[in-house]
Amino acid sequence: MKSVFSMSLIAAAFLSSTHISAAEYPLTIENCGYTHIYEQAPQSTVTVGQAATEILYTLGLVDKVKGTSVWFNEVLPEFKEVNANIPRLADNDPSFESILEKRPALVTVQYEWHVGDQGIVATRDMFHDVNVPTYILPTDCDSKDNSVGLDGTRLDQFSTAALYKSISQLSDVFDVSGRGDQLVASLKERENQAIERAQAAGSEGKTAVFWYSSAAMDIDPYVAGQKGAAGYLMKTLGIENVVQSDEEWPTVGWETLAKANPDVIVIAKMNRRRFPADDFEKKLAFLKKDPVTKEMDAVKQGNIVIMDALEMDATIRLINGLEKLTDAVEKL
Repeated sequence: MKSVFSMSLIAAAFLSSTHISAAEYPLTIENCGYTHIYEQAPQSTVTVGQAATEILYTLGLVDKVKGTSVWFNEVLPEFKEVNANIPRLADNDPSFESILEKRPALVTVQYEWHVGDQGIVATRDMFHDVNVPTYILPTDCDSKDNSVGLDGTRLDQFSTAALYKSISQLSDVFDVSGRGDQLVASLKERENQAIERAQAAGSEGKTAVFWYSSAAMDIDPYVAGQKGAAGYLMKTLGIENVVQSDEEWPTVGWETLAKANPDVIVIAKMNRRRFPADDFEKKLAFLKKDPVTKEMDAVKQGNIVIMDALEMDATIRLINGLEKLTDAVEKL
């Protein structure tokens, strides 16, 4: 099994670099339907979403983060110590007031359903009305309609170009463009290497399903659709996704999934506990005991991959997920 390249090595390389490109202000950024002009680099930010938090940490911007929220997994190990000193406003959804109390110069957001037209935390205009700009990661709005489906529907296949755009724009906004360039280059290299390994291992034509969670153990699970980030993992490696929906995480019955009989089952591991199936151990127990799922070849043969939730979502950890899926293909 190939080891996953540590983000700590990337971060260390960035921080030791003597050359950091400077952004030119005023800086105009088009972001998810809004245009904002930054007169200078923000001196503080509150993050609504772990993906945004970890991008900023990896770019060496820990000192700018004054509060975090919406956590799915433990923070990347290399940031455990520094993250412990940054206020966590909420494990899940923060309040609008708790964010404003930190007086951020920018609110950096992972999902539009938290801060968007129908945001459960607030709308973007609510922040803008009190002179607090917002930035939503393009991973959640580029070629995506967040008004359709529980988690939105992709209009086009997700591409890591949206992830790299998120990194590049944030590095420009915070005046660390050189670090952003280095991070993107490193991730692209790992992406290409994983694809080459998978192709060499004969990934073309294999099948898989990604099980994120379930609202209850005895109902249809939330599984990865064709065009989302998890769909990208499969499509990029030449693996067929047995789920046909374009929704991000549609529900599909186990009878249908068992009939498709995928070669690999990938299950999400997370700290969040909104639903019973958020616990990956319960997912494993279900697969092995349910009269339908226990007959699936992937269950019988142990072709089950446990992956952090953020590794199958549009985050900086997505390339880790690509590498883990490649490892699984090599073992088939």
